[in-house]
Amino acid sequence: MERRRRTARPALLLACAVAVPAMLLAGCSSGGGSGSDDSASSAAATPTTPAIAPAKYGTLPGGCATLGKTTVAALVPKVKASGGTPAQSEDAKARAGCSWTGNGSDGYQYRWLSVTLQRFSSTPTESAEQQAKDRFTDQVGQLGKAPGASTSAVAKIGDQASSTTVKATVAKVTSQNSTLVTRVGNVVVIVEYNGAGLEGKKNPSATTVRAGAERAAKDAVLAVVGANG
Repeated sequence: MERRRRTARPALLLACAVAVPAMLLAGCSSGGGSGSDDSASSAAATPTTPAIAPAKYGTLPGGCATLGKTTVAALVPKVKASGGTPAQSEDAKARAGCSWTGNGSDGYQYRWLSVTLQRFSSTPTESAEQQAKDRFTDQVGQLGKAPGASTSAVAKIGDQASSTTVKATVAKVTSQNSTLVTRVGNVVVIVEYNGAGLEGKKNPSATTVRAGAERAAKDAVLAVVGANG
């Protein structure tokens, strides 16, 4: 009997020793660990979409209210309609504009001044400000393609500003033109200022029309900010 018990005990221990690693291996290969890893990697892979910023400015000033009376009088002497001619717009909150014209105190110095405003609204995929930035860049690029055009950045007008000066001939009359494009938040402002001497009179210089366009643009930017409180 003693001999049987002693020989049976090592066999039993060996069986237990074999069984334990098998259980451990079965536990390591179970689905519990891989499931938690998949959840973690799935959560890490989920992209977070940044919120689209709302439009900074929600309205526009009236087109003909963008420029002060003193600015209009200085840039367009003997203006035909001091109140300006408003541009047609189907949505006054998105687009506005106005123009003024005159032939100067002697009747031989033609001047034309125009202001156009465009306001952008945020969409689910693009902010209003980014759309305005794209419009600004596109407009400046188009103006710079004109033959003989000179374009340069302008400081201290809105958030971005660029001036383009060029000469143009229409109906045998050559005028000196300046276009200033500026962006303030989600609004793009375009100021056009042209001058020509009629009947052989001298044209205004490029420096003069550029300075005039900058003055008008400053008024327009203040008007946009003021219209939004």
